[in-house]
Amino acid sequence: MMDGRGQSDGCIVPGKSPNKPGQPGAEGMEGRRPAKRNVQEGHRLRAQSREGLQQALARIREAVRRDKDAKLTSLYHHVYTIEHLREAYFSLKRGAAPGVDGETWQAYGEDLEGNLRDLAGRLARGGYRALPVRRKNIPKPDGRQRPLGIPALEDKIVQKVVAEILSVIWEEEFLGFSYGFRPGRSPHKALDALWVGVERKRVNWVLDADIRGFYDTIDHEWLITFVEHRVGDRRIVRLIRKWLKAGVLEDGEWRASEEGTPQGGLVSPVLANVYLHYVFDQWAHQWRRRNARGDMIIVRYADDFVVGFEHREDAERFWGELAARLGEFKLELHAGKTRLIEFGRFAAQDRERRGAGRPETFNFLGFTHICGKNSKGRFTVYRQTMRKRLQNKLKVLKQELRRRLHAPVPEQGKWLRMVLNGHYRYYGVPANGRALSTFHQQVVWLWKRALGRRSQRGRTTWERMKRLIKQWLPYPRIYHPWPSQRLVVKT
Repeated sequence: MMDGRGQSDGCIVPGKSPNKPGQPGAEGMEGRRPAKRNVQEGHRLRAQSREGLQQALARIREAVRRDKDAKLTSLYHHVYTIEHLREAYFSLKRGAAPGVDGETWQAYGEDLEGNLRDLAGRLARGGYRALPVRRKNIPKPDGRQRPLGIPALEDKIVQKVVAEILSVIWEEEFLGFSYGFRPGRSPHKALDALWVGVERKRVNWVLDADIRGFYDTIDHEWLITFVEHRVGDRRIVRLIRKWLKAGVLEDGEWRASEEGTPQGGLVSPVLANVYLHYVFDQWAHQWRRRNARGDMIIVRYADDFVVGFEHREDAERFWGELAARLGEFKLELHAGKTRLIEFGRFAAQDRERRGAGRPETFNFLGFTHICGKNSKGRFTVYRQTMRKRLQNKLKVLKQELRRRLHAPVPEQGKWLRMVLNGHYRYYGVPANGRALSTFHQQVVWLWKRALGRRSQRGRTTWERMKRLIKQWLPYPRIYHPWPSQRLVVKT
């Protein structure tokens, strides 16, 4: 097959043996062809092209579109191209927490070119080793802990390049109802799709599903099998295996990772999407075409998905077969979080006729979805900030204000303004103004209490707070239009 630079397979020079035999992290260098009239330079690094990563990705995209079933066998040279590694480095978050190596973005950049040349050399000759991820637990809205894996800086750089390559390859295959971690897509586009689907399709039942510990239970062998459907470059596959088997370092103790992919790794989101594409997306798409008797909608964002049905019989049958399908790939539905509810245009009147009360609600991507009517008396779906999310965010905010208790007031004000604007930009959807106002009021109270504890004199007057509110705390704002309006603009 032609490689990314228009070279075809030919005579192969035998590869070198591993630089440290017996070390599991190193690998032998693959054989390669000698260039014409340049035989003496056979063991030097390949000449690095000066093209940027985006140009390289564009050529991979063209190759994928030309042959949607072909395996790509010449990808690895894109990974150890210094220009690509440099782009990946500058795309990383500057203030991100360091991994087990303790290397920060700023420290690595002090000798960036030298470090990147060394990294590219190790990647090219097979001497690159993946370090364990540093485990850090962060609180979830329901009070539990979410394990977050923080890779070492060089692992982040390499993962970024590989993630971009894999994303381009599978972007041509991913289905339209998959919204998580894809270019040009976002949580709000998934929310819009769900809103429009419930509004315009004959949806009467909603399956609110949750996969138990998805990122921690991904089966490595199945994942590699799925990757190899499109990636024929063995060195890319070996890189992925290294990251999967690198293990976890928590409280100074290393633990092997026999399953799962760490949340926090840059390559994890695209690998998770690949896994669910074959396990769930393709199967659900075929089920809808072949088995559904009525309308059916599907919206998935990462491992969160909602499925709407016209008929209850379809919903119950899909639920049972979905559990069996996931079991084949060592996944399971969370029994306490997966439920079938009556929800849709006729849910309110049908439940009222049976004396069953108001329709139940469900949560998706931080919003509680509620059956309601607009000002004209027509059915609509209202979305409000999840109560647990709101309470958890205020709890974290209170703790952070205590930590910043004696910081200058302008510094506190700038930080709170950033928090409020970020909250409004995500939760600022139509008909959610009351929840936004509640959040603003609670932030004002928390700041007032914190300011009152800065000295023994105690209280801060409301006159002063009004001045601070006007200067630092922006009032709620609706940033997003109704989904139907946004779709009209896009169309």
